[in-house]
Amino acid sequence: MPKYAIGLDYGTNSVRTLIVNVANGKEVGTAVWNYAHGTQGVILSDDPHLARQHPGDYLVGAEKTIKSALAAARKSVKSFKPEQVIGIGVDTTGSTPLPVDSAGMPLAFRKEFGRNPAAMAWLWKDHTSVAEAEEITRLAGEIRPQYLARCGGRYSSEWFFSKVLHCLRTSPKVFEAAHSWVEIADWIPAMLTGTQAPDRLTVGVCAAGHKAMYNDEWGGYPDAEFLSRLDGRLGRLWSHLPHHAKAVNSPAGGLTAEWADKTGLPAGIPVAVGAFDAHLGAVGAGIAPGTLVKIIGTSTCDMMVAPPGPIADIPGLCGIVYQSILPGHWGLEAGQSAVGDIFNWFVNYIRPGGKAGSHEALTQQAAALKGGASGLLALDWNNGNRTILVDQRLTGLLVGQTLYTTPAEIYRALIEATAFGALTIINRFEEYGIKVEQVVNCGGIAEKNPLVMQIYADVTGRPMKISRSAQTCALGSAIAGAVVAGKAAGGYDDFAAAQAAMTGLKPKVFKPNPAAHAVYRELYALYRQLHDCFGTNTWKGDCSNVMKRLIEIRQAVRK
Repeated sequence: MPKYAIGLDYGTNSVRTLIVNVANGKEVGTAVWNYAHGTQGVILSDDPHLARQHPGDYLVGAEKTIKSALAAARKSVKSFKPEQVIGIGVDTTGSTPLPVDSAGMPLAFRKEFGRNPAAMAWLWKDHTSVAEAEEITRLAGEIRPQYLARCGGRYSSEWFFSKVLHCLRTSPKVFEAAHSWVEIADWIPAMLTGTQAPDRLTVGVCAAGHKAMYNDEWGGYPDAEFLSRLDGRLGRLWSHLPHHAKAVNSPAGGLTAEWADKTGLPAGIPVAVGAFDAHLGAVGAGIAPGTLVKIIGTSTCDMMVAPPGPIADIPGLCGIVYQSILPGHWGLEAGQSAVGDIFNWFVNYIRPGGKAGSHEALTQQAAALKGGASGLLALDWNNGNRTILVDQRLTGLLVGQTLYTTPAEIYRALIEATAFGALTIINRFEEYGIKVEQVVNCGGIAEKNPLVMQIYADVTGRPMKISRSAQTCALGSAIAGAVVAGKAAGGYDDFAAAQAAMTGLKPKVFKPNPAAHAVYRELYALYRQLHDCFGTNTWKGDCSNVMKRLIEIRQAVRK
């Protein structure tokens, strides 16, 4: 009798459930539910940096999508029964921390906080805590430099303690009412297993290590003295944080009878410790040493793993954390704060002309152009820079416009800018001894836009491969579910065996065009000039050549 695993994938705008045959990775049932609160699931305000979510949407989404996915599985496989599901994995966005009470219930569920954005989940793309991130970076550099060494040398406004400290400063009533703060990657598995009380909750090393400076070498989270130096009230939080984190091959517990009744699944099946979407997406794409997995969506996450042993501290990375992606391996995370969001900004906010300005039309027009022919060069910082500069205050830039510049030329320049950002990340890995032997892409853009993939191949000079699954994050979660179930239950005892059976690549490979790559090498050199000039305070160069050199490249390409 076939066995199945479930992957629960919590994205920025929706939650997805995927049911997968553990023997071969065949996806037999799926369902998506869009979050009900806010704008496309995100609670916004007049502060453009604020982005929150209502935690109730996570629970409703789990119930609705699991039931719908089970129904879909029954239609696609006549013999399918829910009793054949052996395990569940969960991935979420992050860092997305949530203030909870002593029972593990979100403050947003209380009447007095029901409309207070500070009591909601602080979504990964909330950048309200830039000042607090700088404060944490400054203090850590002075008294705890080891805290920064494994997170690129700079703490981010996207991360756990920045957001908690900002809540303390701007919404003290919420902070004082909270017993603790929990990443939703940890809270959702806890709710499914009835272990949500802070003294019972299992913390995943993925979220804790990459976003909250957790490390077993110094006893878990940053120490109480350090947190108290930031603010005495923050120091008191230390005693309410779990101080042992587990890898994703560990169970958070078994599915409760309540959730079994809600969903139709068997009670007691194991639920894996939660992890971030990009990390489990890398698992679903078949990550292994030497493989860079790029999860391309509204932003990107660039994931690699390295064998155990000594590893360099790599400036600008979002984290180097042992066992955060694959058990027994270092997990390395980089990324870009905006990719698809940049393309959407141009189409939805600039609105370059009705149907002629749609993604489809602009892509078609941009594909007819050659790299360098527009004379344009852009920086991909419309939502700040995640890697390698780790600075959310940086903004976008477009150089080389004339009175004859077309929307399609701008659209292509924006795609190229994200490709230059991707190459910067690849180079940073290799500068510090992490060899990139192949690049595997996944996510909606990789699936649906061949122009983006070809430009990425031409810019980087590397073949671009595509993951077989269009739902790699959910698939990676399902793999985690199969592993925590174990071989005895019909799953697997390790991730390598599960990945070998359940993942794969599409046959189509985008290969670099040598002529295009030669042009992009010149453009990338100019991109790095702008990158270092506007993004650092140490650069001493001169950018007076950039515009004129862009014109020269344009003329040469157009001949």
